[in-house]
Parts: sequence; C-alpha cells; structure tokens
Amino acid sequence: MLARALSGASLDIVDVAAQLSVDPKTVQRWISSGRIPYPRHRDALVSLTGWTAHDLWPSLPRPVEPLAAADEIRIIYPHRSAVPSDSWSRLLGRAEHEIDILVYSANFLAEDVSALTLLRQKAEAGVRVRIALGDPDGEHIASRGIEERIGAGMSARIRTALVSLQPLDEEPGIALRLHDTVLYNSTYRADDEMLLNSHIYGRPAAQAPVLFLKRVGDEGMVSTHMASFERVWAAAKPSKLPVPPAT
Repeated sequence: MLARALSGASLDIVDVAAQLSVDPKTVQRWISSGRIPYPRHRDALVSLTGWTAHDLWPSLPRPVEPLAAADEIRIIYPHRSAVPSDSWSRLLGRAEHEIDILVYSANFLAEDVSALTLLRQKAEAGVRVRIALGDPDGEHIASRGIEERIGAGMSARIRTALVSLQPLDEEPGIALRLHDTVLYNSTYRADDEMLLNSHIYGRPAAQAPVLFLKRVGDEGMVSTHMASFERVWAAAKPSKLPVPPAT
C-alpha cells in the first residue's frame, strides 16, 4: 500500500528519506517488508501521501474518536489521483440502499470493469442505482470543454463513458440519465457516505481535491449535496442517444 501511495503522490524513496530525515534503506524496508514505521514517521507519511494511516497499514487498529455533530469531513485528498484506487469500489460496496453518481463523464470509473460489475451486483441485491452523466450535446458541457481547453473533447469523453455505462440502463434497479448542468462538484454517494470531487475552473476534475464525507445530520454537507442531486436528476433526460448512421 505504501508503494502505491508514494507513487500516486509522485514521491520516490530518496524524496521521502530526505523529508523524514531517515536513511533511504529505512524507507525501502517499510515498502518491501510492510514494516510499520514509528508514529512520528507514520504521521509524516500520511501527510505526504494524503492516505489515512489505516489505508497505508491495514493491520493498524482503527482509532476510536468522538465525532463532533458537524464533523462530516473524514479525509481530504489533494487531488483525485491521491485517492486510493480501491476507495471507489469500497464506497460502492458498502451501499445497502442507494447509490447516486453525478458527474460529467467519470471515464476512470466507466472503464473499471470491476466497478461496473459491482453496480450490477448491488442493483440485484436491491440497491437503487442512479447515474447522471453530462449531456454530450449540452450547452454547459460545451462550455466546460472550452474552460479546460479541450473543446469537443469533453463531449467525446462522455460518449466514451456512455459506451460502458449505457448498457447498465437496461439492468433492473439501475437508471442512467443525461444532464446539462453547471457542476461545481462531482458526487459519488453510497447511502450516508460520499466522495466529493470539486471542480476548478480550467482544470480537469482529476487535478482537483476530493473529500470523503460521512453524513451525521440532516443539515450537513452530504444532505446538501443529496438535495442538489435530486434537482439535477429531476431535470435530466433519458440516456438514449441516437445511433450515428452507417458510413
């Protein structure tokens, strides 16, 4: 896990050794043997990678801490690539009632065969799954492409994602719609938990921060974003796109 975390943060052994004032061989032992560093070094590695201590060293006991009434933010990742790759499937896997996804394209998820299989399995188990993708022909999607300086590339990304995601719309319990909304965040919600990927003007979502939230009340951040999803979903249209004519 530590090797993956360091790679995701673009750090090598020499970088880490210099920042923690240890010998590079010590860092190598942490990686190769799974040896758990001293607490001060663990804290430094958590800060450097953006991963939690338990994600880096699963054998560590989970801390039991009292939560404040409004303490919904559990983890803040500096950008999406810092999120452990299995966090998305673990989030979806914990859902027992509802999964809601609101994005423009989310190609990284659409290309993950295991995630698509998991969505099908969850729907079969009675979980309601709703996915709202951007409308590739939408005005706001075109604007987002201009903002990111990729032009029609944004629409192309959505159409690529639809190749994988549109078949899910035929599955009982799964609904896919298209929206033309200005998104300030992409949201991935499973019951009371949410990964919230903020959007930054001119930068792709992959380069923006991600918050892991857990709902603790009716007036908090998760509830606010759940209400926002409902408004977008109500205005969205079916995902069926016309098939281009044969050439």
